[in-house]
Amino acid sequence: MTANMGNIDRSVRLVIAVILLGVAFGTSWLGSGILFWLALIVAAVFALTALIGHCPLYTMIGIKTCQDHA
Repeated sequence: MTANMGNIDRSVRLVIAVILLGVAFGTSWLGSGILFWLALIVAAVFALTALIGHCPLYTMIGIKTCQDHA
């Protein structure tokens, strides 16, 4: 599994994950229903892909935001 995400992309995903977790656990905006769980799932996926540097969706559609090191 090769990296296909650049540092900016990874950083933005981590920030979005933290915001989603903050909204889910720190406010009552989402309640405890489907929006709460959806926010947790999206936050987990964003955090995981940011930490490993690989996005399977990017691979499927041919996007690569990292620079090639030749």
